[in-house]
Amino acid sequence: QVQLVESGGGLVQAGGSLRLSCAASGTIFSINAMGWYRQAPGKQRELVATITSGGLTNYADSVKGRFTISRHNVKNTVYLQMNSLKPEDTAVYYCYANDVRTVVSRYIEVWGQGTRVTVSS
Repeated sequence: QVQLVESGGGLVQAGGSLRLSCAASGTIFSINAMGWYRQAPGKQRELVATITSGGLTNYADSVKGRFTISRHNVKNTVYLQMNSLKPEDTAVYYCYANDVRTVVSRYIEVWGQGTRVTVSS
């Protein structure tokens, strides 16, 4: 079984920074894409950023230039460095992994439990 465990959320003032981490546990052979989504109160879950195993990245327009996604393939870990945070970045941030292959299984999608980020004005 594969699990994603997030850490790094919290409360920060506008203009501040936070770094989220997400580690995949299990006997993992490979992971295609990893990334972050977020869901603000009363809104749908939306893409924040993704990164492939080859390092190709994709960002939501609202975070371009402020957030940076990175990945450590050997550790099966993805990071999200968030700078110049705004109150509208307040949300629960969910880690995501696509096409996770273990020795015995394949998981098309795996989601973490979420970590809350609150940005005060």
